[in-house]
Amino acid sequence: MKKKLTRFDFQKKKQKQEKITWVTAYDYPTAMFAEKAGMDMLLVGDSLGMCIYGYDGTIPVTMEQCIGHSDAVRRGAPHTFVVGDMPFLSYQVSVADAVQNAGRFYKEAGVDAVKLEGGRRVCPQIQAISDGGMLVIGHIGLTPQSSGQLGGFKAQGLTCESAAALIEDARAIQEAGAFALLVEAVPPEVCKVITDMLSIPVYSIGAGIHADGQLMICHDLLGIFQAFTPKFVKRYADIGRHMESAFTSYATEVREGRFPTSEHSYRMLEGEAEKLLKAVEPSE
Repeated sequence: MKKKLTRFDFQKKKQKQEKITWVTAYDYPTAMFAEKAGMDMLLVGDSLGMCIYGYDGTIPVTMEQCIGHSDAVRRGAPHTFVVGDMPFLSYQVSVADAVQNAGRFYKEAGVDAVKLEGGRRVCPQIQAISDGGMLVIGHIGLTPQSSGQLGGFKAQGLTCESAAALIEDARAIQEAGAFALLVEAVPPEVCKVITDMLSIPVYSIGAGIHADGQLMICHDLLGIFQAFTPKFVKRYADIGRHMESAFTSYATEVREGRFPTSEHSYRMLEGEAEKLLKAVEPSE
């Protein structure tokens, strides 16, 4: 049986320079297959807003949606470290809200950690959640919930000044008590500085190879999400094309009367069909 990793395992892997892998998952079957593949960690990301619900971004995503999907992922991957993504306004309003909503992920979905976006401005929330006995992953760089302030879904840390600000955010997040940090869409050299500087694990989504591990959106990796493809995405399959082809074949066979055939149909017990026909014959 697969052994679920702990925060201490992730820390040891950083020390040994062993890369960890994680992907997003939003449902039971995806989580089940990811666990079978030996994934180290799963993120129930608020990216479900775009990948599952068809929203333009992550802002509309609710706590109820995140918790419901986290619960399904937990059941699908009982032996994998699962992270619940805290949606917009679940932690920004107050520190008390942040602790309460983080606690909901633990109580209602059985997650192993929560993730929230932002740098120094969310450090009080990180510290309070951590002080409450829960594990927190920070998230800096391209933070989709605040993409409006960033001017859209754009790479961050492209100048010395902006990179220095990210580095200060990273240091503050570690000091606040986060057990790991996710860095999104920044140049590899910036992520390397952060990874080398911090004692906690630093993970990349579009931040280069120097991090302690990599995260990918499962719908990007599998070729299911079609709206756009970020520069840092590598497609390992084109399941979207196969889905479309399968649906087309199914619809064609139904319309042409080629499905279902006898091999896809149940048979009445011998002699029972004749009895039925006699039973339903109109009386003289």
